[in-house]
Amino acid sequence: MLQKMMKIQVIGPKKDLHNVLDLLYAKGTVQLEDASTQVRPGEISLKKMTAEQVGDIAAALTKIGGILLTLPKIKVDEKTVFTTYSALRAQSQEDLLLRVNTVIDELEPVTKSLATEKSDLEITLTNLTRYEKIIDKIRPLESSLPALEGFEVTVLLIQREFKDVIDIIRNALTEITRNQFELLSADVDESTIAAVTIFNKRYSEQVHNFVFTQNVNEVRLPPEYLGKPFNEIFSLIETGKATATDETTRVNTELAKISSTWYVELSALHQILEERNQELSVFSKIGQTEYTFVILGWIPKKSLKDTRTALKDAFGGRVLVNELILTPDEMANAPTFYDNPRFVKPFEYLMKVVSPARSTEIDPSPLMAIFLPVFFGIMVGDIGYGLIILAFSLIMKWKFPDRDWLQHLMNVLVIASIWSIFFGYLYGEFFGDFGEMMGWIHPKTIFGVELNRMEAIVPFLLLSIVIGVFHVFLGLTIGIVNAYTEISCKRHVDKAKKHICEKTGMIIVITGLILVIAATALALPTPLVTTGAILIIIAIPLIIIGGGVFGTFEIMSTVGNILSYARIMAIGTASVILAVVANKLGGMMEVALVGILIAVLLHTLNIVLAMFSPFLHSLRLHLVEFDSKFYEGGGEMYKPFKKENGGKSL
Repeated sequence: MLQKMMKIQVIGPKKDLHNVLDLLYAKGTVQLEDASTQVRPGEISLKKMTAEQVGDIAAALTKIGGILLTLPKIKVDEKTVFTTYSALRAQSQEDLLLRVNTVIDELEPVTKSLATEKSDLEITLTNLTRYEKIIDKIRPLESSLPALEGFEVTVLLIQREFKDVIDIIRNALTEITRNQFELLSADVDESTIAAVTIFNKRYSEQVHNFVFTQNVNEVRLPPEYLGKPFNEIFSLIETGKATATDETTRVNTELAKISSTWYVELSALHQILEERNQELSVFSKIGQTEYTFVILGWIPKKSLKDTRTALKDAFGGRVLVNELILTPDEMANAPTFYDNPRFVKPFEYLMKVVSPARSTEIDPSPLMAIFLPVFFGIMVGDIGYGLIILAFSLIMKWKFPDRDWLQHLMNVLVIASIWSIFFGYLYGEFFGDFGEMMGWIHPKTIFGVELNRMEAIVPFLLLSIVIGVFHVFLGLTIGIVNAYTEISCKRHVDKAKKHICEKTGMIIVITGLILVIAATALALPTPLVTTGAILIIIAIPLIIIGGGVFGTFEIMSTVGNILSYARIMAIGTASVILAVVANKLGGMMEVALVGILIAVLLHTLNIVLAMFSPFLHSLRLHLVEFDSKFYEGGGEMYKPFKKENGGKSL
């Protein structure tokens, strides 16, 4: 159901603003509005708060975050973390920023220097490993390389599919160096070729410029490696790697030492600064005078007492909560807050997707939670199918726990599958008539009618129409209640009165039509024809008053809505027929395995159809035939000022 919303002002001295915002942020009960625009005649004009008044939170957050990224994560006691977080969060804005800047001044230069050193060492190790791998691959070519002074050695890495570029490079080097070069190649791996070029240093710039234009990966050996045998280069690389590894270990040890001392406080500060930074986004909505702040917002009525008590406990009488008296139009524009039992939540999600209810409407979600699964169960009505749909839904919920939309849809199917099993028991269906053929289950008899859907088509059709009449009448009744709510709020009174006339007239005229048709068909006593005609005559003026002359066309539309419920019988009958066909066709096969395979395939198709078609048609019956009688939607969802992680702190 929809919760009643209240509009409140939170008023207090400016020095308490940040702590008040912290408390409201942690409670997560108030949807903030722009306080500076909500000024009525006789009220003091409020100025907007500016971001400059909160200090440089964003810059401090970036620096603390950078320090944390530099330090290795350590396992810490959650109780210790929470204690540190609570102590820091209780500090004033000025004291908190002072502590943050002290920590930054002490740690940032050290961690930045160590991070830079570590990065350089990692690059060195990467390059040395790369040189080692390349030289190992081209070592067999050493005997072919000239040992000449004044020559430069460069390695080019070329993807195998572009190996033709080696000939292009060879021709270009011939021209650039006047044939004073050597070019040898070897496979590095399945996809890469290494081309070793040796050329006179006087042509170095021209060669490198040309290689750059060919878009190949050039690896230049460090100067200290040039002119040395490959075995000696290998030795130098190993020494360099060992030195770089030792230095990296030293740097990591220093970072770990800093982390063990500071990680808890840094994590707590980062969490608090993130929260304060999010609070900055609402500062433009806060009003102020010279000495006070004013926060304006919507809050569910059930949360008001708890929020007021929390503010009183934290700030005594310095911070006040003022309930505002709202006009009917203001109340109608209150945000929509669904607060339903857990089993209604999936259907609440469906209504949010379609269009959230307005705060003054009756929430259709609980009604959908009752009727949609029942309609689904009546249509599917098979124990075997229900069990498979239930298993499928639970598996999907388990496999994709982080997809909220899928969780909601699967929850709908879980509830609907239980009703499918229940009606399957009444119909005596287990994979169609398989359960009955095996003697496991039989259709039940109610009011002298055996609930065999293959034979009791007319009774099931009548049942569907009766359900339609009840469902549509319920929608019209809720529409009347919504209209009375509008009148009681003194909002759109004339329009609401017309709605009451039209919907009341529609209930009466449909009742009259049912009496006339039933009495004419001798299903009811003949004198009721007259009663039905009188009801129709009474109802027509009411419909014209409410909807005008064209309102009478709604009579046929409403009759069409009711007849649309016949799909409950039609879809259910089609499903059981396909199930029976699957069993009979499978049983006709001379090879048992082939028969089983055919039956399984047809039942699988039927189950897939049973998951989608009954669900979509049940949803349509609610959104089109039922909701159209009372539901307007168009509300805006309640979006409280709270932590994105659901209000959990460290």
